[in-house]
Amino acid sequence: MKANWRNIFLYLLVILAAVAILSPFFQSEPKVKEIGFSRFLDLVDQAKVASVTIAGDQVSGKLADKSSFRTRAISYPNLVPELREKGVSIKIEAPVEANWIWNLAIQLLIPIAFFGLLWWLLIRQAQGANQQAMAFGKSKAKPLMGKVNVTFADVAGADEAKEELKEIVEFLKTPEKFQALGAKIPKGLLLMGAPGTGKTLFARAIAGEADVPFFSMSGSDFVEMFVGVGASRVRNLFQEAKKQSPAIIFMDEIDAVGRHRGAGLGGGHDEREQTLNQLLVEMDGFDPKTNVIVVAATNRPDILDPALLRPGRFDRQVVLDKPDLRGREEILKIHAKGKPLGKDVDYNVMARRTPGFTGADLENVLNEAAILAARADKKEITMDEVEEAVDRVLAGPEKKSRIISDKEKDIVAHHEIGHAFLSKTLPNADPVHKISILPRGLALGYTLQLPTQDRHLMSKGEMVDQITVMMGGRVAEEMVFNEITSGAQNDLQRATEMARKMVCEFGMSKLGPRTYGRKDRQIFLGRDIGEMKDYSEETADKIDAEVSQILDQCYGRAKKILTKNKARLIEVAKILQEKESLENSYLEEALKDLKGLEADE
Repeated sequence: MKANWRNIFLYLLVILAAVAILSPFFQSEPKVKEIGFSRFLDLVDQAKVASVTIAGDQVSGKLADKSSFRTRAISYPNLVPELREKGVSIKIEAPVEANWIWNLAIQLLIPIAFFGLLWWLLIRQAQGANQQAMAFGKSKAKPLMGKVNVTFADVAGADEAKEELKEIVEFLKTPEKFQALGAKIPKGLLLMGAPGTGKTLFARAIAGEADVPFFSMSGSDFVEMFVGVGASRVRNLFQEAKKQSPAIIFMDEIDAVGRHRGAGLGGGHDEREQTLNQLLVEMDGFDPKTNVIVVAATNRPDILDPALLRPGRFDRQVVLDKPDLRGREEILKIHAKGKPLGKDVDYNVMARRTPGFTGADLENVLNEAAILAARADKKEITMDEVEEAVDRVLAGPEKKSRIISDKEKDIVAHHEIGHAFLSKTLPNADPVHKISILPRGLALGYTLQLPTQDRHLMSKGEMVDQITVMMGGRVAEEMVFNEITSGAQNDLQRATEMARKMVCEFGMSKLGPRTYGRKDRQIFLGRDIGEMKDYSEETADKIDAEVSQILDQCYGRAKKILTKNKARLIEVAKILQEKESLENSYLEEALKDLKGLEADE
């Protein structure tokens, strides 16, 4: 800011100097007529001269018509008497002999001063550009101390990661406690997890908890178009951190510079690889007594260079999974702070309704609920807004403007009731929480199931029941209308995908306990490209046959159950068309006393 004011002052000075130099050229002086001395004498004789000023041999003055004149007098002793005789006003001045020297000096010095000032400004500009070029390789990270209000109390859903990071902060605050037992301070901690799981939030919590300088940079901040800039910035960053140790360096999205070497087009001289090489040297070259810890975050740990992941660099690798049921409840409570929630809001129901949601997703749900409540001019957020917010995040907003014919609405109602009946009667299916035929996003209707608990393992029976539930919509359409529609496209796609996983990945078929086909890998030059097919064409036919058998079996089970409850299905579908959605007590009444499969079926 001071440099800007200094530049403004200099520019104003240049403008004033230019005005001072050029102003004489634009001043309007009265025109002076140069006449010969004989002509001057004639004018005197004719009484046309009003006044004169005599300075040595220079004579100037005004004529009777107010015009100015100037002449040079030769040796003429009778000049003054003749002027007095004609009544001319006479003024005698001493001759200024050095006047021309002074004028010449002024005319020369002012342009020289102007161009000198201009040259000085150009030199300063060039020096500033040179300094900027030299500073190009400096780190952009600034230490943060006392500027972050996030603490570990604001983080939930990952207790193990929180403990690891608390220990890192303790390392920095009381290193002697660990050094007394011969323990070495970890050099690096890598946070890995899906987008939205809270990696950057954990880093902000470290900055808020640790009373030490916290340097934060993104991986992409190191890489520029000029060769060597990235490596220079890495060196500068670590130098600044060592000066202020104990300190923490946080690198977000480290995969921008930490990708596997030898996988690019630039070979060993690639700019990104030079940056990575410098990072490796800096992390492994720490003085054991230098308390500087590197914390990095990435959602692509599979593409990081192995040298980064070895002990001595990133000693600890913490995986941040999507939160479980209890974790989602805790996260919802944190994000609910500062929001007026109604008494009917149930955190457990909200957590059960959002399986697979990350912390960012849950924050978005409560934000959407607050927006909906404000739109309705409510003073608090009720469960209705929360339910609608979850539906908006999952399937998109309601499309009330979409006009659906009565026939299509009838088909959609039977389709969704088919899913709901199977969910109710099959033992391994999740209970139904809501049925709706209101268009939302790309879906014309949906059946929302609410898991009672998070699943980390799935049995073959659970998968078969899930596929059976997916078939319920197609079976209901065919059974009631003797026609099938395109509405089951997504159901069939998910069912086929799960059946293929049962055969090819989980070994849940007659083909035995083995996997078929290698997993797709991220495509990089110099790495494996595409999928490796490790089975014969004959085995491929058997895989297709097994997948078809599972789908046909589930289709048959769905058909048996819905055939037994056909009359009830038609009755509940009519109720759903009238109400457009069923939940709570209406849903319980609609799904009671259904007939399921017998034990021997």
